[in-house]
Amino acid sequence: MEELDIGQHCQVPHCRQRDFLPFVCDGCSGIFCLEHRSKDSHDCPEVTALNERVKTDTHKSYSCSFKDCAEKELVAVICPYCERNFCLRHRHQSDHECEKLEIPTPRMAATQKLVKDIIDSKAGGPTSKQRKGAKKSATAAKVALMKLKMHADGDESLPQTERIYFQVYLPKGSKEKSKAMFFCHQWSIGKVIDFAASLANIRNDNNKLTAKKLRLCHVTSGETLPLDQTLQTWITKKDCPLYNGGDVILEYLHDEEQLLKDADSYLE
Repeated sequence: MEELDIGQHCQVPHCRQRDFLPFVCDGCSGIFCLEHRSKDSHDCPEVTALNERVKTDTHKSYSCSFKDCAEKELVAVICPYCERNFCLRHRHQSDHECEKLEIPTPRMAATQKLVKDIIDSKAGGPTSKQRKGAKKSATAAKVALMKLKMHADGDESLPQTERIYFQVYLPKGSKEKSKAMFFCHQWSIGKVIDFAASLANIRNDNNKLTAKKLRLCHVTSGETLPLDQTLQTWITKKDCPLYNGGDVILEYLHDEEQLLKDADSYLE
């Protein structure tokens, strides 16, 4: 009797076993026996392609150097002072306790003296006319604050009691001359700068070593504010030209520049 041609041979070269109920691979459509029916056992091309795809789809991440922080970023965020990498939450010097954080010098005493000299003018003390002028200025400041509150941009989730309002004069060459904004009084100056740059949609290269940095400056003296100190620190300073409802200047400066020249020209 002739042998019936039933079943098919396994396509694995070293096997070739004839199976009456062969298995068809749904990956490569090959014919295999019971032993070689799994994709791994017959080196299915689909498995190989999948493994290669997984290997090539890897992204480098950057770990935060701050103690006990497990955050990672897809791009490097380097501190320009200690040159270590941090996450966005710890990128400012005060946030990661930077080893090269400079303690504020007494240079602000000069600013306070300048403001006092402007107030006292050339006389040995405020005259009756000057006192009236100061009272008028205080009223004008209150009116300016009310106007700012009507159209200022900021984080709407901030409680009213934590908001500080400024008319922020933008870097020369910007599309807008100035913009009304409000910030949290607990924010550091560095965070205020980042938030203001985002609201005004202007370039912010403060995380790059060689680029000019955005700095917040007094409109009276042109002096830059230290990045690690909070707004509250300056608002509560006696004779400080920074106050709720006042003006500040945002401008690009080199790292070594501590004073903005021609600050008065921004208000013209």
